[in-house]
Amino acid sequence: MSLTTIKLPELSLVLLIGTSGSGKSTFARRLFKPTEIVSSDHCRGLVSDDENDQTATPDAFALLHYLVGMRLKRGLLTVVDATNVQPEARKSLIQLAREYHVLPAAIILDVPDYVAENRNRARAERQHLGRHVVPQQRQQLRRSLKFLKQEGFRHIYHLHNTEEIDAVQTIVRDPLYSNRKQDTGPFDIIGDVHGCYLELVQLLTDLGYTVETEPTQDARDLGVRVTAPAGRRALFLGDLVDRGPDSPAVLRLVMRMVQDGLALCVPGNHDSKLLRHLYGKHVNEQHGFAETLAQLAGESDTFKNQVRQFIDGLVSHYVLDGGKLVVAHAGMREEMQGRGSGAVRAFALYGETTGEIDEFGLPVRYNWAAEYRGRAMVVYGHTPVPAPEWLNNTIDIDTGCVFGGRLTALRYPERELVSVPAAQVYCEPVRPLDYLRQLAEANAQSQEGTSQLTAQQQHDDVLDIRDVTGKQIIKTRLLPSVTIREENAVAALEVMSRFALNPKWLLYLPPTMSPSETSALPDMLEHPAEAFDYFRRQGVERVVCEEKHMGSRVVVVLARDEEAARRRFGVIGEGPGRCYTRTGRNFFNDSTLEAAFLARLQEALTKSGFWDQFHTDWLCLDAELLPWSAKAQQLIKDQYAAVAAAATAALPEAAAVLSQASSRGLDGIEELLARTTARQTAAEQYAEAYRRYCWPVESLADLRLAPFHLLATEGHTYFGKDHAWHMETLRAICRADEGLLRATPYRVVRLDDLADVEAATQWWTDLTAAGGEGMVVKPYDFIPASRKGLVQPALKCRGREYLRIIYGPDYLLPGNLERLRERSVKAKRNLALREFTLGVEGLERFVSGQPLRAVHQCVFGVLALESEAVDPRL
Repeated sequence: MSLTTIKLPELSLVLLIGTSGSGKSTFARRLFKPTEIVSSDHCRGLVSDDENDQTATPDAFALLHYLVGMRLKRGLLTVVDATNVQPEARKSLIQLAREYHVLPAAIILDVPDYVAENRNRARAERQHLGRHVVPQQRQQLRRSLKFLKQEGFRHIYHLHNTEEIDAVQTIVRDPLYSNRKQDTGPFDIIGDVHGCYLELVQLLTDLGYTVETEPTQDARDLGVRVTAPAGRRALFLGDLVDRGPDSPAVLRLVMRMVQDGLALCVPGNHDSKLLRHLYGKHVNEQHGFAETLAQLAGESDTFKNQVRQFIDGLVSHYVLDGGKLVVAHAGMREEMQGRGSGAVRAFALYGETTGEIDEFGLPVRYNWAAEYRGRAMVVYGHTPVPAPEWLNNTIDIDTGCVFGGRLTALRYPERELVSVPAAQVYCEPVRPLDYLRQLAEANAQSQEGTSQLTAQQQHDDVLDIRDVTGKQIIKTRLLPSVTIREENAVAALEVMSRFALNPKWLLYLPPTMSPSETSALPDMLEHPAEAFDYFRRQGVERVVCEEKHMGSRVVVVLARDEEAARRRFGVIGEGPGRCYTRTGRNFFNDSTLEAAFLARLQEALTKSGFWDQFHTDWLCLDAELLPWSAKAQQLIKDQYAAVAAAATAALPEAAAVLSQASSRGLDGIEELLARTTARQTAAEQYAEAYRRYCWPVESLADLRLAPFHLLATEGHTYFGKDHAWHMETLRAICRADEGLLRATPYRVVRLDDLADVEAATQWWTDLTAAGGEGMVVKPYDFIPASRKGLVQPALKCRGREYLRIIYGPDYLLPGNLERLRERSVKAKRNLALREFTLGVEGLERFVSGQPLRAVHQCVFGVLALESEAVDPRL
């Protein structure tokens, strides 16, 4: 019966093998996507404009190999449409498959010579082929058939004639055994057990599982039954056996859990060793294997066969939860994840060594996790550590239970560690359990204090410039991606490298804010009506209107004490926190004033009960620091005061001269006098406008902090809380120190309630008439859901007099306001959304424990976007 379906691994390199004219191209076009096919003829045409130009063959195959390599690197099934009848032609392609850990497959299209020759004669472009070509290729094909498996092909399909070729109607792409992306958890990932049965039962109990013995009916029964917490599954990282007191009991428990669908398991190197023994191969009895053999001696052959089948069926590693989680006994490099090869399995079992031997006679492990940059979290064991530590989104949870340490589990996705202590030391380790920590501390002595930092914090001491230069495409939760252009990245690098504070403090940079659309009201450029209309059009039902403080936008990152700052931020000797500007620069130039400010804020947080209420020892605040002149004194002096001084000095003189000239009856003098007088009045109003926001800052008593967003604490961001919650939460803190802290006045407005809208508009009118800057209108929810996509996080609506500071004293004079009404806010709003998205993404990455480089990709991105060409007055 002819084969109608061919099964191939979902990620494989497929070589079509056959003579010229055997129908390879037709077969490929019929059964594979056009993008999956890399044809030697097509490549020859690309490099020479003639698919039959044999002189271009070397260049064509260089291109073919490049394209195949790029596709395999990206994890894409690839079909090579070439004759592939010569071993040397296949060898380089098989090498590519091995390099990218992809399974090679061969489909042989074996047609009689006369069929191939007739097809070639029917094609004008094949008339040049000599009569010897097809027979020669067929001979090469025949000689190759018996060696294909030895060459490395894992899947071979031999189609013997045109009927068998035509009969194939479907290519089924089988998922790789390691691909369990559809399994989303939650999981309880358990480190190396090594025969520690009692500790395993205790750990499972602590995790919410119930372990019970049950009577056995026959030799195949395992004698144990487990009940799992609703929806959860255990996931064992291998090394179930050796060294410990009861490897058979551990095997029974794990095998039963896997059998019942309550667990997954990957093999460890000790399990693999036991498998070789059970297959009758000679293995070394060192490293605790002798104990396992002694324990298994009293077990039945049926049980041993069950163990052999169980271990033999284990998969090297698993990729889970849509690719977010990878588990393997000894870890897994990014380029190996979800791939299948001998090298992948070897890495999963043994990891990688440097080739050196330490003073204990053990191989020195290569720290692959220090170079890991993958998106997936990798959880592994194999190398015992005194305590698990995150490093670049990887974690080793083998805490040496069999050596007297602990048996540890990681709850996923909670990232919560649960462990139980060993009942005793079952095996003395050749290398002390805390040897690696001692070694790291010894190496850190040359850098004072670094031994107090975690592995991740030490790794984050130096950021790689390659992470932030060039064009960047940043994947985010709120938008599919945000693109940073190379020229903007260069500008940000200048600021970050020369002026920014220690990057470990820079968790977040706040976004810019767009104004409302231009108002059509007389003598008005901005008015609340346009802001309300915008949110109404977006389907937002409620908004929060907050008074806009005229100060400097700051971010405050503050820990309860310096020890908490070291523990969470990895900074030593820099105090408990920092207050920095929108561009990542330290707000304070006076370190004494800064220390007093942070200490006062700490006291307020303690007095209000904040630390205990939120179960945290640090926080991140978005706030306004007043007065404006505290940071902008030089700007006010050089720009605003200079303009006001020049105008108030010159314009009265000019008005006086024009007044004298008006008595002479000269044409146009009255109009010029009126305009000059209006400009004089405008200049006076301009000076009065900026002076409202300035007062001398001689001590801490002259500063006011107005927080409006509680952004993050330990383990939490608060983008899911509405703005009213933020206002009330921060008001409680402000009450603890009303001398330093200023609660922001606000009101909630229902947009479908005319009275509510009118009251909010009048509030804005009264606020700005009294000298206030204006208000900020925000959707009630921090990140509102909208059918139209992401909504502006806030719109500012500034008062008539305040806008003189922005647009100049004369902006309301005839002609000027009309021209300003033509401004467009589209670019500003696009920028605000992208910066908001990156701010949220960066802080969420920090709270979830991602490496600093991942956080700084977003922080740096916000700074880079600030250099885009957008009108700064908006």
